[in-house]
Amino acid sequence: MLPRQATRLLLTLPLLLGLWACAPSETPFPTPASSPPTSTPKPLPTVILPTPTATPLTCLSAPGELRTGEVATDERPIAYTVYLPPCYEEFPEARYPVLYLLNGQPFSVDPYPPGEQWIRIGAPDAADTLIHAGQAAPFIMVFPEDRYWNIQQGTRFGQYFLNNVIPYMDANYRTLADRDHRALGGLSRGGGWAFQIGLTNPSLFGSLGLHSPAIFSSDRAVFERWMRELSPELWPRIYLDVGDNDLERDFNLHIEEALTANEIPHEWHLNTGAHNEAYWSAHVEEYLQWYAEGWAQASP
Repeated sequence: MLPRQATRLLLTLPLLLGLWACAPSETPFPTPASSPPTSTPKPLPTVILPTPTATPLTCLSAPGELRTGEVATDERPIAYTVYLPPCYEEFPEARYPVLYLLNGQPFSVDPYPPGEQWIRIGAPDAADTLIHAGQAAPFIMVFPEDRYWNIQQGTRFGQYFLNNVIPYMDANYRTLADRDHRALGGLSRGGGWAFQIGLTNPSLFGSLGLHSPAIFSSDRAVFERWMRELSPELWPRIYLDVGDNDLERDFNLHIEEALTANEIPHEWHLNTGAHNEAYWSAHVEEYLQWYAEGWAQASP
């Protein structure tokens, strides 16, 4: 567990308890071979509040919990940090949307906590703020490491992410294991992975966030074909942003032009800033709010 300073906000019990009433999902982990069309978003069902207790749960105003672990692969294990929302343990029947956030190329040396970059720019604190304020239903975040980016195993990160990390998380944490409640995002190199994984496995993710993505050279030559060949009903929600002083700006502009030319709905932001943590930190709460809005629109 990674201790963090708690964000303490006063909330009424009925407001936050209602956010934990998500029904369990019976949907098995999807595979790329099965690509069911997305359904038209429907309003969320009426929430049935748990019976109020005499004493409000202190966890309602506590921060989420960070836990670390490892997922076995055919090579070295992939370490991860998972963010569990406030009151996760107190509501053992509840299940939650899950957001996978991929790091950029490591900016530090050992010890390298998994998910360090997203944690450092404030993703857990931003999630606490949104959940405590009632602006987002509680959700899980997973930060898998890409420690081996500079050796051969690093080229297979996408394979291990799909075949090992996601099934492990669905089996060991109370995720809503369906497309509409699973989101993928990444910054810099992590945005490059999110771009490749999301566009080539459209049945797995309902939302795709590309934050200053550094697109791999092999993908730059083929991504427009991916766009043309993908059925419109399989397109995820897409968020693309980049700073105006970012070295990746021009290719990100090209991605946005291709999305527009192919009439693919997306949200586009050209902000002031560079390719650095100061830029991502300034926008991390906006990112999380956008992901949460997608779950609010998802069918139950």
